[in-house]
Amino acid sequence: MKKIQPWLTLIARLILGGTLLAAGWLKLFNSYEAKASVRAYDLLPVPLANFLGAILPSFEIALSLFLIIGIWTKRMAIIGTILMGVFVIAISQAWARGLPINCGCFGNGGLTADGKVHHWTYFSEILRDLGLILCGIYISRNPVGKFAFDKEESEKDRKSTRLNSSHGYISY
Repeated sequence: MKKIQPWLTLIARLILGGTLLAAGWLKLFNSYEAKASVRAYDLLPVPLANFLGAILPSFEIALSLFLIIGIWTKRMAIIGTILMGVFVIAISQAWARGLPINCGCFGNGGLTADGKVHHWTYFSEILRDLGLILCGIYISRNPVGKFAFDKEESEKDRKSTRLNSSHGYISY
């Protein structure tokens, strides 16, 4: 497993990072649509939803580049995992409330063209994001991967893990 783990970490970094890069890039040059996507969830006040819609594409791109290149891999994986968790919650609540929206993940957000709730779409979007959460968890637990600037776990991280595991828990 030790020989394959760095390759699995690379694959997980490319999947999570590549998805975030595509999502951010497709929304980056259409600020109106990105803002409308966040507003469609009807969770935040309009000014806050607009602000989030404006910065999210740049944030996703920056996060993706850190993951793909392998810089601060563990931290970026944790942030990516949390972000995907927020997306799962947002999509789930929209589905539960019967909002007829597209997730907006790849720049096609807002209300559905036919004004209907598409259950399979919500389900598949949640499954996709859960898969990305699994990638993020794997990376955060195994941050050392091939073709990364983070060549090995820092001595501080190793000491912290060893120290905490001796007390019956492991911090990641």
